[in-house]
Amino acid sequence: MAETAQTNGTAVLLDGKTISEQVRDELKKEVSAYKDAHPSFRPKLIAMQVGARSDSSVYIRQKSKACKETGIEFEHIQLAEDIQQSDLDAQLDSINNDPSVHGILVQLPLPDHLNTKHVVHSIRPEKDVDGFHAENIGNLSKRATEPFFHSCTPMGCIELLKRYSIPVAGKNAVVVGRSDIVGAPVAMMLTNLDATVTLCHSRTQDLEEKVRAADILVVAVGREGAVKADWVKAGAVVVDVGMNAKDDATKKSGYRWVGDVEAEAVQRASYMTPVPGGVGPMTVAMLLRNVVISAKRHFDASSRVKIVPNTLALQEPVPSDIAIASAQKPKPIAQVVSELNLAHAEFEPHGKHTAKVTLDVIDRLKDNSNAHYVVVTGISPTPLGEGKSTVTIGLTQALYAHLKKPAFACVRQPSQGPTFGIKGGAAGGGYSQVTPMTSMNLHLTGDIHAITAANNLVAAAVDARCFHEATQTDAQLFSRLCPAKKGVRTFSNVMLRRIRRLGIADKTDPSTLTPEEISQFVRLDIDRDAIMWRRVLDTNDRFLREITIGEAATERGMARHTGFDIAVASEIMAVLALTTSLADMRDRLGRMVVALSKQGVPVTCDDIGVTGALTVLMKDAIKPTLMQTLEGSPVFVHAGPFANIAHGNSSIVADRIALKLVGAPPGEPTTPDSSGYVVTEAGFGADIGFEKFVNIKCRASGLVPDAAVIVATVRALKMHGGGPDVVPGKPLADEYTQENLALLEKGFANLRRHIENVRKVGIPAIVAINAFATDTEAELQLIRTLARQAGAYDAVPTQLWAKGGAGAIDLASAVVRCCNNEDSPAATDSSKDSDGFRFLYDADMPIKLKIEAIAKQFYRAASVSFSDEAERKIAQFTKSGWDKMPICMAKTQYSFSADPALKGAPEGFDLPIRDIRASLGAGFIYPLCGAMQTLPGLPTRPCFYDIDIDPDTGDIVGLF
Repeated sequence: MAETAQTNGTAVLLDGKTISEQVRDELKKEVSAYKDAHPSFRPKLIAMQVGARSDSSVYIRQKSKACKETGIEFEHIQLAEDIQQSDLDAQLDSINNDPSVHGILVQLPLPDHLNTKHVVHSIRPEKDVDGFHAENIGNLSKRATEPFFHSCTPMGCIELLKRYSIPVAGKNAVVVGRSDIVGAPVAMMLTNLDATVTLCHSRTQDLEEKVRAADILVVAVGREGAVKADWVKAGAVVVDVGMNAKDDATKKSGYRWVGDVEAEAVQRASYMTPVPGGVGPMTVAMLLRNVVISAKRHFDASSRVKIVPNTLALQEPVPSDIAIASAQKPKPIAQVVSELNLAHAEFEPHGKHTAKVTLDVIDRLKDNSNAHYVVVTGISPTPLGEGKSTVTIGLTQALYAHLKKPAFACVRQPSQGPTFGIKGGAAGGGYSQVTPMTSMNLHLTGDIHAITAANNLVAAAVDARCFHEATQTDAQLFSRLCPAKKGVRTFSNVMLRRIRRLGIADKTDPSTLTPEEISQFVRLDIDRDAIMWRRVLDTNDRFLREITIGEAATERGMARHTGFDIAVASEIMAVLALTTSLADMRDRLGRMVVALSKQGVPVTCDDIGVTGALTVLMKDAIKPTLMQTLEGSPVFVHAGPFANIAHGNSSIVADRIALKLVGAPPGEPTTPDSSGYVVTEAGFGADIGFEKFVNIKCRASGLVPDAAVIVATVRALKMHGGGPDVVPGKPLADEYTQENLALLEKGFANLRRHIENVRKVGIPAIVAINAFATDTEAELQLIRTLARQAGAYDAVPTQLWAKGGAGAIDLASAVVRCCNNEDSPAATDSSKDSDGFRFLYDADMPIKLKIEAIAKQFYRAASVSFSDEAERKIAQFTKSGWDKMPICMAKTQYSFSADPALKGAPEGFDLPIRDIRASLGAGFIYPLCGAMQTLPGLPTRPCFYDIDIDPDTGDIVGLF
C-alpha cells in the first residue's frame, strides 16, 4: 500500500485498521486454500483467562471474532481468579502437549499471586504465538537464528512500514521504551532490517537530542506526551504504540485515547500512526498470522514421518550379533519420537533408547489412511530357525534406509525361555537387528513380568477362594467380602459385574440381598478338578510341567495336581496381543474362564474379583514399546505369544498405531512414492503363525494385509527333501554345505504348500530366500524358478544378515511393486488372487468343522481324531456357547502334521486332538495336537553358558 508522503505539512496516516483488514482477508484466503489442499488442516488457538476482568474479556471476544472470520478454531478457557500456580501449570502442560493446538496465549495481566514470567515461559516456544517466550525473543537477537514467532505488536509496526513501502535499511531508527513486549523486540527487528538503531529508556540522557536525529521513531512507553511534537525531525516516520486514556468531557465514555507522541507531530512527520487505529489493529492481525504460521509448520512437519537413516559400517567376516549391536550407536529415543511426530504426551521414555507409546495416538490419527500392511511368515523351519525375524527387520531397513519409504516393523517381545535355552534371542541377526538388542532380549520394559505377575495372581486367587469357601459359612464369606464400614456394606465395581451376571442386577446394595442371593453371590463352588488356570514363568523349566500344590499343613488337605506353562503361553499374553483398548483389555481379562463350578458353570476372573487388579498390573504393558533397527527405522516390540502353543503374533494395537503413523493424513493423496509400510511378523511357518494371523488376528483387528513374505532357506528345503537331521550345536552335514539340486527340488514341496496356503486366503506371496554363504547361485535360481511357477508374486534372494537393508533392496522393491498392484514378474498369471482376502472358515461353524477346515485345507490331513477328553470339552464348550470363536491350534512347528519327524509336504495323515482349552478373554478355542508341550525344557548345553557380563565395563557378552 505505497503512498507518497505529504508535502503540505501533514503526515500520511499509517492506517492500521485498513492494513489489518487486508492481512486478515489474505489469511482467510490462505487458510481456505490450505484446507482445500489438506482437508485435515485445522488451525487452532487457545486463549487462557484467569478471572473475569472486563477489559480482558473484551480482548478475548475480539480475538475470538477475528479467528472465526479467518477460519481459525478458537477456544476460550476461563479459570477461577484464585487458581493456584500448580493448577494453572497443569492446565498449560495439558495444552502444550495437545497436538491439535497450534497457538496458546495467556491473557495478561494475571492476578498478583501468580508468577507472570513463569507462566509466559511455561508456554512451549513453538506455540507461543504472542512471541513473549525468552527463547523466541532471544533467537530474534541472533543473526544466525530465527524465532518461532515475532512478537505481535512489534511485527505489526514492521508490517505497517512494509505495506507503505517505507525504506528502513540505512536509516537512523530510535526506539523509545525497552519492554520485552514491544521496545526491545522492535529494536531487534529494525536492526535485522539493517537500520541503525538507538534504544532509549527512562535513564537515557539527552532523549530529545536522540529523538531529533531519528528517521524512524517508534515510541512505546505508555505515557501521554512522552515525546514532544517539536522533537520530531521533519519528514520522520513516527510509529506511536502508546494507548493512553485522557479525560474528555465531550466523549460519552468521559475519555479519549491518545498516544505517547504529541498529536501535533503529524504536522512534522512524513508518516505517522493514528491513535487509535494505528498499531492496535495490527496486533490482532499479527497474532492470527502467527497462528496460521504455527499450524502450517506443524502440519508440514507432522503429515509425513522424517526418514533419518543410521549408516552401517559393514565388516567381513560378519561379527557376532552383540558385537554389531554394540558398535552401532542408536539414535536417542527422543529423536525417533520426533521423527514420528509423536506428541510429548504420547510417549514415556524408558532410558535413552526405549519408550512406551500411549494408545491416544490411535484416536488422534484415526482419520489417517493406513500404510501398506505386510506380514512376514516362513516355511516349516529347522531347529536353528530360518531368519524370519532377521528378514522382518532387514526388509524394514531396506524400505526405510535405502528406498526412503516411511517404514515400521512390528515384532514380538522375546521370551527369556528361548533366550537362555536353545534358540537364543529374537532381535534379528547380523546387520538386521532391533537395537539395543540386549534390552530387547532381557526384560525390556517388563511386559512379560507384568503378565507373569497378573497370571499368577489369578492362580493364587483361585486356590485361595477354594480354601476360604471350604472353611467359612456363607455369612462369614459375605461379611469378609463386603465388610461393613461405619455400618454400611458396599459392592466393589467387579462385584457389581458378578451381581449382573447372576441376574440380580437390581440389587446394588448388599444389605438388600436375601440369604439365597447371598449364598449365590459368595459361593463360586469351584470344582477343583475343573480348574483350568495354570501358573506361568518365563523360564524353560521342564520339572514344573506337572506339580502338586497345597502340600503344607496350613492348607488343610487342599493339595491338588496342576502345572506351569511358559509365560508367553498365558491367556493374558494373548489378551494383550489381541486387545484394542484399555477398556477392551479389562473386559477380556474379566471374561477369562479359570474353572468350572461343581454344577458346570464357568467361573471367570470377574467372578473371582480380580479383574481390576489385573488391569492395573497390565496398564503399562498395553502400551507398545518403541525401539529402532540398526539403520534407524522405528520398531514396535509388543506382546510375545509363541506360535506353536499360542497365536504367535505381535499386538493389534502396535500394528494399528504404526499403520497410522506412517499412513497419510485424511485427504492427502497416497502414491507409490509416498506410501508407508508396516512389516509385521507371524511366528514359525505359514501353517501356524500365518494361519492364526489371518483367522484370529485379522478377524479381531479388521486389518487386511497387502502382501505376505515367506522366508525360506536352502538348508531347510534340503532338510524337507530328506536331508539329515539339523541339530543345534552339531556341525551341518555335507548335504547342507554342498550343492545338491535334487535334494533341494524334492524339499521345495514344503515351500510350494506354504505358497498355496497364503494364496488360498487371497494374499499375494513373495518368497524371501535367506541366502547363506554356502548356497550356490544354481540353488538360489532353482528356488526362484520353482517359487514363481508355484504362484509366488516373486522370489528374491537376500543377504540381510551380512549386509542389512542393502542386502534386501530387491526384496523391498518387490514388496513395493506388489503392494502397489504392479504386474508380477512371475512366469504365471495367477500370482495375485483376484478374489481378495478371505478367512479360511466362518467363526460360527461348529468347533469340529473349524478344526477340520484348518487340518484339511492348510495341513492337508486326511482326517482329524479327537480324544475322549477333547470330545467332552467340545460338548461342554458348545453347551456354554463358546463355540463361535476362532481356533488357535497348538501344534509342532516342524511339520504340517502333529509329528515333527514328518517333513516335506505330507498328505493323508490323521491329526490327533488330545485336548481342547477355551480362552474366552483372548477369544479363541485352543486345541492341543499330539504331545505338544506348553512349557519347554532346557537342552544339554543351553545358551546361558555363553552369556556373561564384563565387570569392568558392564557390557553384556555372549548374547545372540
